[in-house]
Amino acid sequence: MKIVIVGAGEVGYHIAKSLYLTNDVVIIDENQEACQRVDELDVQVVQGNGANVSILVNALVDTDLLVAVTGNDEVNIVACMASKLLVEGKKPIKTIARVTNPDYIDKPVAKRTQIGIDTMICPELALASEVADLLSIPSAIDAEIFADGKVEMMEFVVRPENTLVGKHMHDLQLSDCCIVSALFRDAEVIIPHGSDTIKANDHMVVIGKPDAMKDIRGLFGEVSGKRSRIMVIGGGVVGFYLAKLINKNDMDLKIIDNNRERCECVADILTDVLVLHGDGTDVNLLKEEGVHEMDVVIAATDSDEKNMLCALLSKQLGAKKVIARADRSEYVPLFEMVGVDSAISPREATVNEVLKLTMGTGIEALTTIEGEKADIIEYTALKRSKIVGKPLKNIKFPVGAIVSMVVHKNETIVPRGDYVIEEGDHVVVFSLLSAVKDVERMFK
Repeated sequence: MKIVIVGAGEVGYHIAKSLYLTNDVVIIDENQEACQRVDELDVQVVQGNGANVSILVNALVDTDLLVAVTGNDEVNIVACMASKLLVEGKKPIKTIARVTNPDYIDKPVAKRTQIGIDTMICPELALASEVADLLSIPSAIDAEIFADGKVEMMEFVVRPENTLVGKHMHDLQLSDCCIVSALFRDAEVIIPHGSDTIKANDHMVVIGKPDAMKDIRGLFGEVSGKRSRIMVIGGGVVGFYLAKLINKNDMDLKIIDNNRERCECVADILTDVLVLHGDGTDVNLLKEEGVHEMDVVIAATDSDEKNMLCALLSKQLGAKKVIARADRSEYVPLFEMVGVDSAISPREATVNEVLKLTMGTGIEALTTIEGEKADIIEYTALKRSKIVGKPLKNIKFPVGAIVSMVVHKNETIVPRGDYVIEEGDHVVVFSLLSAVKDVERMFK
């Protein structure tokens, strides 16, 4: 595909890095330093305003997809709208706009085709939604939903004191509606078999039917019915939207923000939430507000460095679990290396949406886990797909990938070797990055 990316910042750079090897990529940005950074990749770089019609006219020749991801919502929207008008009557083009202002969008991903935007993404809302999912499962460090809520993926850490340590996989006695798709052990990724042994600090990826997944949580020390205590540091877009998503019947919530005007605004809207004016790095404030009693502390300010400091201070003072926002994706492994339980980048939502459009037909959802070590992809099986119409045991499926779940006519199934996938089935696949291209071919 020919792809034009407007914006060479963090998001634009990583989209280009993910796509340039197999696509023709053009990047437009006004900032000279950003252009120089992305010029290291094998892409065409144009320095200028991505909403400038004269620049777009030249860049859009034979373009399949335009992705506008600058830090300015209006530039992104105008670039998408202008692109649709400029190619009218010619080769059709898909457009994706990244926006931050919730006035433009009320959910993480939305369609705005009436104004020329095929997909509008708010990474901050996507991040808040992901954290809200994690809060509903205190023992998990990652959670994703597939097949319209019929399949859940959760990632757990096997703590040294957990009774699972030393057991073999076949000792787990999981429900028929759940499967352990992977173990992440240091730098190693294991697609487990029954004889594999579970070790302390393994990261375990479990995929299953939502009802069955509730039983899994008990294996990782979660006590059902317990009311969670949550502290959010940062009352901006992420913190505010997260507070709206949290079920106040199950959780007690406090928000801390150092902007008095923002605190008053949030308190006026969220009348059932305690909003405090203060600095999340103030040790005395954290102690006074009982950070040691918190089940989860989320550091969600606009500063990666402050988020790391707030999270580590909270952990040191006794918080059971800390989650930090990391806008710079290269910080994610660093955060987790120094003791943050889960670091989440809002960039992933935008990159994954773009990858879905560039990976061909049949892809319904895609999520990257463990710092881009693996993908979990939801496909819709097509009539012509190589995986359709014969038992899985007779299909030479790529090494490094596994069919984890199938949703067939609203029924969620863990497929065995004799299972036959049919046209229209939703198939959830765990795949190492090295196997993704081969998996794609199975569904084309």
